[in-house]
This record gives sequence, C-alpha cells and structure tokens, in this order.
Amino acid sequence: MGHITPAFELAKKLSQRGFHVHLLSTPINLTFIHNTHSSIHLVELHLPESPELPPHRHTTNGLPPHLNHTLQNALRSSEPAFSDIMATLKPHLLIYDALNPWAARVAELHGVPAVQLIPTAAATCSYFIHSLTRVNEEHPFPELHLSTYDRDRIQKILERRRSGPKYPDISEDKNVCVIIASREMEGKYMDYISELFGGRKVLPLGLLVRPEQDDNDHFKAIMEWLGKKAEKSTVYVSFGSECFLSDEEMQEMAYGLEQSRVNFIWVVRFPKGEEKNLEMALPKGFLDRVGDRGRVVEGWAPQARILSHPSVGGFVSHCGWNSVMESVVRGVPIIAMPMQFDQPMNAKMIVEIGVGVEVVRDDRTGRFGREDVAKAVARVILEEVGETVRRSAEAMGKNVRAKSLKEMDEVVALLAHICGQESI
Repeated sequence: MGHITPAFELAKKLSQRGFHVHLLSTPINLTFIHNTHSSIHLVELHLPESPELPPHRHTTNGLPPHLNHTLQNALRSSEPAFSDIMATLKPHLLIYDALNPWAARVAELHGVPAVQLIPTAAATCSYFIHSLTRVNEEHPFPELHLSTYDRDRIQKILERRRSGPKYPDISEDKNVCVIIASREMEGKYMDYISELFGGRKVLPLGLLVRPEQDDNDHFKAIMEWLGKKAEKSTVYVSFGSECFLSDEEMQEMAYGLEQSRVNFIWVVRFPKGEEKNLEMALPKGFLDRVGDRGRVVEGWAPQARILSHPSVGGFVSHCGWNSVMESVVRGVPIIAMPMQFDQPMNAKMIVEIGVGVEVVRDDRTGRFGREDVAKAVARVILEEVGETVRRSAEAMGKNVRAKSLKEMDEVVALLAHICGQESI
C-alpha cells in the first residue's frame, strides 16, 4: 500500500505532461485510488489466492506483520499474470518498483524498455545496496549508523534477500533509474547509488505527496478543535497503515504524550482481523486526564490537512517514506520513532539534515519509555531547540518545493526519449 500512493502521484504527473498511463496493482490496492484522470487507466493484477492470504489481504495496508513474507511470495508468483497483461497492453515503457525486479525480466521478454523506480529514500537505498554488494566494507556515511537492535533486524532482511530468488543484479542494468527523492535533501546519497550502480544515472523525481483532500466534513469536529489551538502548539501522531504498536508501546506512548504537556492528535490503528479497540489499548482514565489537550482517532485521519494546519508544530512519525515526504514538503519537524524496514535509516537522515529529532531507545532491545517520548515532544514544541529544527524544516520544505518542477521535467524528457518520442 505504501508504494501505490507515490506511484499514483507519479502517474498523475506523467498524465499531465501527455503520457497515457496504465497503473497496475492488486484490486484491493486500487480501491484506495480516486482516479479522475482520463489518461490514467487502473489495471488489476490478480495474485494467487490462499486460505491465509485472500484477495482482501493483497495489500500491506493493515496486513498483520506475520503475513508480509507471504504477500511478497504471492507477488513473485504473479509473474505469468503480469506477462499476460504486458502482452495485452503492449506499452512503450515499463516503470517498475525496484522491490519487484522480476518485472524487468518480463518486460525484456516482451521487448519493452524498463526503468527502475526506487520508492525509498536515497539514503536507505544506498545503505541496502552497499550492504548487498560491498559486504565487507563499512557504509561510507557514518550519519546512518544504526543501533544494535536495528542493525540486527536489517541483517535478517538482507539475509532473506541473499537467499531468495535470484534476479539479475540491479547494478548490471544499464538503464536509468528514477527515485522518489529530492537532491536538495539527499544529493550525496544519490551520487553514491550511482557509484554502486557503476555510474548508472539516478534521477530524482522530487517528493511525491498527496494533495489535501476534501473530506466532506467527516473530520470537521477535529479540524475545528485544532483551529482553537495556538500556532505550532500541537503534535500529530501517526504510525502509518503498516506499523502497529505493541500493547506495551501503546501504554508508553500514551503516558509519554500525557507527560509532555503538549496538545496532540493521535491516530491509532490495529491490524485487520484483531479484536482490539481504544478502550482496551489505552491506559485507564487516559482520555479523561488529557481532556481537551488531546484527541485520539481510530483508523484514519486527513493527514495532509492536519500537517498543513498552522497549529501543528511537529509530527511524531514512524518515518515511513510517504509520511516523511508529506512532513518535509509542508515544513513540519519530525519526531522520529522508526519501527521497521527502511524507517531507521530514514530517521537518521532526517536528523542529519536538521528537520527532526529522534526518540531515544534502548540500543539492544529497541524499547522506548514514556519519558523518552515526552522529552522529544517537548524539545520540538516547547524548547528553544525546537525553534531551530522548525526553521530548518521550513527552509527545507521551501527549497524542495522550489526544485520539484525542474526535477520532474528532467525525468519526463528522459522518459519521452526512451519511448522514442521527440516530445510529449
């Protein structure tokens, strides 16, 4: 689910510049897309069904963590169905998610040029590619130094990648690759990816974020509540659609927000199929104690609208790349609480460029306490250091927005050339 959002934003950018786009994903993922563009066609990719992975679970949105590997296997097994779609559509170009390298092989069989789309931060991509290709060398940027806990978890991901299905080494692909990132933020990491790829060109697309949506007044009450708060006085708390706090983490987060003395909107999600609710998850009496200082929303909230609101001064985030991009574009400081996958590297990069702070955790267990949450939130909203981070975040957001049009235009020109068209 995380990658379908920027993919659709890319599709919109391309369609606005004259491309006819087919956006391919699972049926359940496509239900989240509100397409009003006549030059964008949504195409369903049906995965093999199994008792533990029925069609409504063919998405990472709300997927129980233990089924992630099963979903990845199902995607790989969809190669024949994807090949049939390619034969029917006969596209001039395939832009494929780097996490699905088998798609490039199918495109080659059909004589279709393929461009790899890197859906992660450049820092994260450089870390993973370095770890896979230069096993005995330290990553050259100590800014990305991870805790023992995070290193151990990422090592397990790398081991699965090494022992998984063998595809052509992406460093051997001579085609250009595009990355959903901004050179303003991550230029040195893009250059290092190019070096790891043997000089292969790596072009930034800029930060692709969803626009603010008309929510039909469904969240009118919470937006009115937010409107009564002082400027930059409130934190927005969300861990995305794929990360779920444990019972212990829910308790520590709640007490941390309570102790911080800061206004908050907290979006809480539970894995689909689990019998949990707010009353079970939150400490007894929590909502009464925080009173009008906080609001807890179960399920979903209009994140783009909230982050754009002048009363919001910080974003407590799991550091999924979509959330990072939305926060940076809007100039909102990030209070980083990475949970899994690419998020620890994203958090380190955020701190490095000065647009956020990270909640302190135990080096070996990864656990955080309520005091750690309260301290980080208070630093950004109430203390002088927060003003410095806020200025940096606002400046970065302004610079990223200013360069996004040029970055996209450069990619469009290249894609048009690959398609064999003089102009688009």
